[in-house]
Order: sequence, then structure tokens, then C-alpha cells
Amino acid sequence: MGRADQVIAFIEGLRITAGADAGKPFILRDWQRDIIRAIYDPVDENGRRLARTALLTMGRKNGKTALASALCLCHLFGPESEERGQVYSAAADRSQAAIIFNEAAAMVRADPELDAICNIVESTKRIVHYRSGSFYQAVSSESRTAHGFSASCIIYDELAQAPNRKLFDVLTTSTAARSEPLTIVISTVAADPNHIMSELVEYGRKITGGILDDPTFKPFIFEVPPEADPWDEANWRLANPALGDFRSLQEMRQYAAQAQRIPARESTFRALYLNQAVDAEARFLSSTDWLACAGSVDAEALRGRPCWGGLDLSSTRDLTAFVLYFPEDGGAVLPYFWVPGDRLDEREDRDRVPYRTWARQGHIEATPGRAIDKLAIAFRLAEAAATFDIRAIAYDRWRVEDLMKVLSDEGISLPLNGWGQGFKDMAPAVDALEAAVLDGRLTHPENPVLTWCASNAVLQIDPAGARKIAKDRSVDRVDGLVALAMAIGIHSREPGPVAYDFSKSILVSV
Repeated sequence: MGRADQVIAFIEGLRITAGADAGKPFILRDWQRDIIRAIYDPVDENGRRLARTALLTMGRKNGKTALASALCLCHLFGPESEERGQVYSAAADRSQAAIIFNEAAAMVRADPELDAICNIVESTKRIVHYRSGSFYQAVSSESRTAHGFSASCIIYDELAQAPNRKLFDVLTTSTAARSEPLTIVISTVAADPNHIMSELVEYGRKITGGILDDPTFKPFIFEVPPEADPWDEANWRLANPALGDFRSLQEMRQYAAQAQRIPARESTFRALYLNQAVDAEARFLSSTDWLACAGSVDAEALRGRPCWGGLDLSSTRDLTAFVLYFPEDGGAVLPYFWVPGDRLDEREDRDRVPYRTWARQGHIEATPGRAIDKLAIAFRLAEAAATFDIRAIAYDRWRVEDLMKVLSDEGISLPLNGWGQGFKDMAPAVDALEAAVLDGRLTHPENPVLTWCASNAVLQIDPAGARKIAKDRSVDRVDGLVALAMAIGIHSREPGPVAYDFSKSILVSV
């Protein structure tokens, strides 16, 4: 039995752990077998594997997680294992890094024989093979260091999402003591031509095009060419080898239909579904859709009405925004904004917006000093709580301690709920905000500050397609839209005027 055949046999001895086929053997498709054979069969005169780096890039949902997890186990205790081996799966952040680990751990637990020979350490995302002393470890770009490692196998998941090349370089340069090290990159392509993923793809294209000859580098590039019609289903399979099999054709059709109607989703479709090197960080809302939601909002008429709020704090540079959302009153929106009063001229020049005019018109409060006055915010929050029936306020935890102290000192009690700014909390909030705008379930008072924030918002999209508003990549201030998204998000999480559980709130009081 050849080397690749042993790898294939090992993988097909594992079990599928999720979905409709959970519990069934992991049967590889022909295209997956071809990839494994191209990596593991070619050897030199000493029988050592020639491949040192393999690049596999394709659209999302083509089974890369399961394959990557199986290969990690193959190098941990399967036919590609070695004594005291070090196998790593790497990703941009901890949550992404945990995906392959969780799948690999589930595969081990699904087989009592495998479970008996390994120790799974959930806290450190590590699996240890007792007999050989080898281990598999999930690491991320957020890790403090990877120096001192001696990797025998590295599988980098979604390298295109890596903030820089530091972790990739540290891991790949740690293999020098190994006789047959292997790095496998499994990712969609990157939009940035200077990104390490783009460098690898370009190198791979030169090899497949016959320009370069490098038997140590194996590229497998599944992509729809940029000149091809993105809406022609005949082209989709170029980037999705599992399409119509375990990669749902129906789901792809549904997203394509949305992408044709919603401009913000077209770039996502091209980047994650067609594996094209386009920027998936698209402008969020079109001006047409946003302005279609403009209307009259009477604050007096909303007295005593149930509402949900979002609070996005700042220090000296950004806006502070507090936005109330009244779902039972046509989706009415009441925004409040603050900006430091000192050096407004400089701020106007920098941000190219008329802060002083907005302040005179009452659209924004310019508080004295170089930093926003937390007391002014506290009093405004207290006034709003006394005027409206605020069921919950979602807040960004960043820099909230000072405000919490002011609220406590002033004896102000509010139903405050911490709201993460990562994909977990913000993705459903962004979805809810988008649906409210597109379905006409939102009415904003044409506040120029809020409209400015809406026009600036850019989405950041993770490999799973979850979206959040990217503060660090948007054109200008987006704090007002972030606050609105949190307000709508917390309402969608706890819908209805009586569904909110105040026991889950953080009550700030003396």
C-alpha cells in the first residue's frame, strides 16, 4: 500500500461527527483523494516525501474543516506520525483556531479505541498521544509566542484572515529539526496582493502554469476567474468541488440571489463563495435604502413607550453614541451623540464634517474639555430612563468603568447589558439591523450625525460569513450605527415588551 493510500485508509477509518451523516465513516471524494495522493505519494531517492508545503484554496463550505482535522490526527498518531511529533493547527483568532480542534477532538471521542490512546485537554486545545509523546495543539495569531516550537506538521486554517505573517513565519521556520515537515494551508484567497496568502497563491499559479518547477510546493487552487460571469451556476463548481454533494447548491443559489439584490453582499459572495480576490469588507448600507427609512420621529409621542438602547462609548477621538429603538412605534429611532468640545476646528478639518453646526442644531453635544464628560452622558441616560420605558441597554464594554462609577456615584440605575464587539454578538445584531432597514421596519429622524455614520460603515466578514461593523476599517466614524445595531440586536435577542428578563441585567445603583 502506497503512502497516500495509507493516509486515505486512515482518514476513512474516522467518523463524521456532525450533520445528517454523523456516525458514518469519513469517505473521501475523488478530488480529495487526488489532493492527498499529490501531497504524499511523490518521494525522493530515500523514500522521503517531496512535498513540504501544500496550498489548498477554495470557496467556503467545501469540507475543509473535517479534512484538516483528519490530517492533524493522521500526523498525530496515524501513518504520518513520528516520535514526539508536534502538530499544529493555526488560525487568525482563538475562536477560529478552536474549530479544527473541536472537530479533531470529536473524531477521537467518536472512536473508543482512539479515545483510549489520547488525552484531550480542552483548556489548552491540545491532544496528547500517550505512546509516542506527540501532541496536537491549536494556536492563533493572538497567542503570545510560538517560539521554541519544533513543528512536524502545520495546518493553517484561513490564512487569508491572518492580521500579519508573524505566526506563519514563526511556525514554518520551526520545522528545521524535522526530516519530513509539512505545512498545509487551507484558505480562501486574500484581497490584499501583499498578504502572505496572496504570495502563496501567486507562487502556486506560477507552478501550475509551468513557469516555476518546485516539487516541494503543491498548489490546489479552486477559483472562479474574475472575468467569468459570477451568476452563472456553471462557473460555481470551479471554486466549489463539493457543490451539489455535501456543499449545498440550494444555499449557494439563495445567497447568490441575495447578493444580486443587496450590493453589500456581492463582494461577500465573490470572496467566500467564488474564491475571488475581492475585498469582502463592503459598504454596509446603500444610501438609497437608508434614506428610504427617514421619517418624522416625535420624542414627546414616545414618552413611556417600550424601547431598547445601544451605547457606544469613546474617549477623546471617536464619538460617543446612545441610540434608542422603539420597535412597536414603526421602528422609531432616537439618537444622542457627544464629542469633546475642545479643538472642534481641528476635528472638523480631520473628519471633514460640521461638528459646530451640528452642535448648534442640537444633533450632537460638545462637552467641555478634550475628553467626553461622562457625567453628561450619565445625566442624559438618566433623563432617557425617566422619559421612556427602556427595557435594556446594550453597551460596548470598552472604557465603560469610568461611566459605571459615575452612574453609581449619582445613584442612577439602568438595565445595562454588556455586548461584545466580536462576531458572536455583532453578527446577529448586524443581520437584524439590515433586515429592519430593508424591510422598512425602521424610522430614523434624518439626524445628520447618524446618517454620516451609516454612510461610513464597512463590514468585516469572517470565514463562516458572519459580519460585523469594522470600526478600524470604516472610512470615518461609525459609532452611531454600531449603537443602533446593538439596540436592535438586544431587542431581537429578547423580543417583545414583557420578554426581557431584568434578572440578567447589570443594575448600576448605590
